[in-house]
Amino acid sequence: MEHVDRAELAAFLRRWRERVQPSDVGLPAGGRRRTPGLRRQEVAQLAGMSVEYYIRLEQGRGPRPSRQMIGAISRALRLSDDERAHLHHLAGEPPGPPPGPDREVRPGVLHLLDRLDDTPAIVCSAVRDLLAWNAMAAALLGDYSALPPVERNLIWRFFTDPATRARHDPAGVEQFGRSAVADLRTATARYPSDPGVRGLVDRLLAVSAEFRELWARQDVSVSRSNRKRILHPVVGPLDLDCEALHDPRRDQWIILYTAAPGTPSHEALRLLKVVGSQDLAVR
Repeated sequence: MEHVDRAELAAFLRRWRERVQPSDVGLPAGGRRRTPGLRRQEVAQLAGMSVEYYIRLEQGRGPRPSRQMIGAISRALRLSDDERAHLHHLAGEPPGPPPGPDREVRPGVLHLLDRLDDTPAIVCSAVRDLLAWNAMAAALLGDYSALPPVERNLIWRFFTDPATRARHDPAGVEQFGRSAVADLRTATARYPSDPGVRGLVDRLLAVSAEFRELWARQDVSVSRSNRKRILHPVVGPLDLDCEALHDPRRDQWIILYTAAPGTPSHEALRLLKVVGSQDLAVR
């Protein structure tokens, strides 16, 4: 537990309270305000705490706020992730790990996927939940929009769906199985309290003997760029470079599937763009 810097904590709260406008948090502007931003009473109301308690924090004489209180104040003041972490340190409560994998994909990443009309691209969470994909990815891997959200997980599909496994060659089946399970074990240590992560592991342990065997090995790893052969039911085998780009703030992976120009796999991707995802939904 760190030291509480009450003077800096008070100054930080006052400064950020002045930056937030009532309209930013859904409050009416009301009458004339002597100072810009929110009133102390409004911050206390938004954070669900007593006005007296919040006033003491801004005066540098309040008790150490709990993690729950820090979170409530952060939400009330609309703090960014970096600002929230700074508030935790000022209050002597270093931020703990996030409760679970972030499922919100940044708008800029979604725009990027849309512009890649000749390159399959997907966005995965830390536990390989498929969060976003473009039309080329649907044509290459199958249209995951046809599945309920709980089944849009690459690891779950690999261990439970024969059609998904059939898109890997024998070497790829072994490689993906090992790396996916090791990656999932690493993610469970980062998100020990997330029920979705634990639920995914429990469901896989219940239905797949192969997963149980790999899980028992206690292997850990993190996703890396690699080369993969995908056996497509229409355009045939494709040897693709899988570039895995990590967004550390959201702990998400952007994976691009490319082939060297002039190769048969590059020509197969061009054909795939024409064929599209018609009749290629995930089964």
